[in-house]
This record gives sequence, structure tokens and C-alpha cells, in this order.
Amino acid sequence: MSVTSNPIKFGTDGWRGVIADEFTFERVALVAPAAAKVLLYTYGEMVGTRTIIVGYDRRFMSEDFAKKVADTLIESGFDVLLTDTFAPTPAFSWAAKELNALGALVITASHNPGKYSGLKVKGAFGGSVPPEITKEIEALLLGEVSFNAPPGELEMFNPWGSYCQGLEGKVNIAKIRDAIDTGKLTLFVDVMHGAAAGGLAMLLGDKVKEINSNRDPLFGGGAPEPLPKYISSLFEVMANHRSANPDGLAVGLVFDGDCDRIASVDKNGNFLSSQVLIPILIDHLTKRRGFTGEIVKTVSGSDLIPLVAKLHNLSVHETAVGYKYIADRMLTTPVLLGGEESGGIGYGSHIPERDALLSALYVLEAIVESEMDLGEYYSHLQSLAEFNSAYDRIDLPLASMEVRARLLEQLQSTPLTEIDGKAVIDCQTIDGYKFRLADNSWLMIRFSGTEPVLRLYCEAPTIEQVHQTLAWAKQWAE
Repeated sequence: MSVTSNPIKFGTDGWRGVIADEFTFERVALVAPAAAKVLLYTYGEMVGTRTIIVGYDRRFMSEDFAKKVADTLIESGFDVLLTDTFAPTPAFSWAAKELNALGALVITASHNPGKYSGLKVKGAFGGSVPPEITKEIEALLLGEVSFNAPPGELEMFNPWGSYCQGLEGKVNIAKIRDAIDTGKLTLFVDVMHGAAAGGLAMLLGDKVKEINSNRDPLFGGGAPEPLPKYISSLFEVMANHRSANPDGLAVGLVFDGDCDRIASVDKNGNFLSSQVLIPILIDHLTKRRGFTGEIVKTVSGSDLIPLVAKLHNLSVHETAVGYKYIADRMLTTPVLLGGEESGGIGYGSHIPERDALLSALYVLEAIVESEMDLGEYYSHLQSLAEFNSAYDRIDLPLASMEVRARLLEQLQSTPLTEIDGKAVIDCQTIDGYKFRLADNSWLMIRFSGTEPVLRLYCEAPTIEQVHQTLAWAKQWAE
């Protein structure tokens, strides 16, 4: 299978494909040196080295694909720092900046189902490379990638130590540990069989109650994505805890497969996506840490985000979906926080990269210092902003890429003027189609960049309205 006849395309964050079909050792060996060459042209003068970090997650054969990347890079004249264990993708982004490397190549398919693997490209600055760089990699792959340098050298390293040390310095780690050790706060963590396994225990001690810690390349038959349908075991253990301990603070945290996305469950068993966590984090970081700067949100973000930002006199910038757009903004503008609806949140006080472990620590700090359950904290912010809403999203599998093309053509040629009996008053096309409706709700229709999937997003005054609008959108798509 040639790259010309089946071109390698990068999505919102990296290249992904089905293992043994699009994602093979042969194709990985083509992509890695092409990516390295573009990293060298882009960041070589800045860092003055030919070193590239190579990392991996816990997917099927991830360490083998990573070894193939390392071998190919060494043959192409690059020095390689190859991880000796799985770790969160943000740990490799941290290492790229901390160790003065050209960047990092990470074997991961993030939240995709187990049949997928992938490769993420991180820049020397410690975050996802911008779209123009992935386009350069794609273009280079259509020709011959040649190198004249002598072979590079291989060195193994463990990414966890420096990374955890960096995170500890950003929060009141002693206060969080004390709350957990004394039983004031009970912490459950669902690592979804992914690369977050053991991370919070390293940072906070052995009283962290971690579930789904074992390596399972099939992810329990689901996908390592922090959505309610995949975290039934977390809901169950928290319900059992609540029955035995009705009082006291408790929280559940969920990480995706490569630990750059986060979600939560409050003590009453309510699922809290980043649509809820981002407003809480904005309030906590401004009020208790004195942080300031711009808030960057993707177009699919909640309307509560700009309202909470306004309470703290913070400006808001909106981008397309994909953390690389937020990272790009963070490199040129003082940013307090950048976040996306799917769970990726990053901070101006850190590298320009979404980091679920740091988000977890900030969330825990917010609970401990406010002495409020996350659900109560969110209700408090809604009251302050005089804004009540509900949110949900449907990922609708499509029969083929041809169906995708047909729906896209329909949206372009016949714009929607009414949705479920409500007039469309505005349509944003930053990324997909975001329709604002007459009842202060919105529906967003967007196609996945990596799978034949249609993503339907909705925020409305009540959850009943959300589900009704999503049902209409699903019927329209089908």
C-alpha cells in the first residue's frame, strides 16, 4: 500500500489509523523521518540539537511501534531519547521542552477505540505542532525523504520523574494530600486502562482509589474516552461509596487513553464534562491563585465559559476544534487557560499543551480550598452568571466516507433555517456548523477528522431540550 495511493492525513491531533490496515510498521517508518525532518527545519536553529523524544501509550504493540520510530530516526541521523515505559502524552511534550529536543513523536491514538493506533507530533516548545507543520509532513510524504547525516544515537529515559516534579510545584500539593490522607476527601480515579495509570498515586499517595488500572488493549470493549457510556464502573464504585458514606467530599476523575483529556463525577454521581470543569477552573485560578490572562475556548465550548470569564474581567478568544489551535494562541498571547469541549485543558503557567494530570490537581485544589463538591461549585457559578443550561453530545457513526461527503454537501448547498421548529438566528462555520437558535440554545454539526463519525453537540436551557434537539439532528443525519 503506497503512501501516494492512500495518503497519510493528520487530523485534529496527529495521524491515526486502524492497526495492520492504515497503521503499519512500514507506514510508521515513512512518517517518522518525514516528521523529524520538518521538526529539524522548524526548530533546529532554536534548540541546536538533532534530538527527538519518542514515547508511547498502552495500546496494542505501542512499544513496538515506538521502537520502530526510534530505529528509523537513528538511521536518518537523529539522536533519540526513547522512553522505557508508557506515560501520558503531556509528559513527552514536557520532556521535549525540558530536555531541549526538536520535539516528540508519540505513539498513541488517544481516545479512539482499541483497533486504532496513531502518532502525535509535538514541537520543541512542548505542545502540538500547528496545522501548517502537519501539512508540510503530508507533502513531504508524497516524495522521497532522503538524509545525508551519519546515524544518530539512542538513549533510554524515564519521563515520569521530571514531569511529576514539575506538576507538584504548580499546586498546593501538601493540602491536597492531607485532605485525602485524613479522609476529608475521597478520590476515585478511572484511568480507563490507559497511560494515566499510577500517575495520581505517584503525586498524591496510596490512598488514591484507582480503577481500570490493568493494561487492556481492547479497553473493556469500549473506547478510552471520558464519556458516561464508558465509565459505568466508576459510577458504580462511587454509588457504593455514597451509600456507605453519605457525608464528606468525594470526587471521581476520568482520564482518556493518553491522559490529555479529563472529565469528572461529583459526589452525587453526576457526570461533569470539561464544559463544567472549565468554568470552575477559571473561577478557582483567578480567585485563589491570582492568575490572569486570556481564556481560549473552542467553538464547541459552553456559553457559561465567557460569562464566568466576564465575571473576572477576562477576555475570550474562540478557535476551531483541536488543541493545536489553542496551543498556537498560547505561543503568542498571555493565556490563563485554554480548553476544549472534549476534555483537553491547558494552562499559561505550564507548557502549551492539554494536560489532564495538571487539570486533575487544579480540580482537587479547587475542591479542597473551596470545601465545595464540584456539583455545588458549578451551581454556584451558574447562579453568579445568571445562566442555567444543560449540554450533551452524540457521536453518530456513518456508513462510509461517501455518506459523510453527501451530508457535508447538503449543509453547504441547503443551509438549515429551522431546527426542531426553532428558527436559526446565526450560523458559525469556524469548524463545522454551529447554529444558534431562537430559544438561546445552539446545535453544532461537525465531522470527525479521524473517523467516519458525525459529531452532534447541543447546549440548551434544559436537558430535555438538549435531547430533543439532538434527536432531531440525528434524524436529519439518518
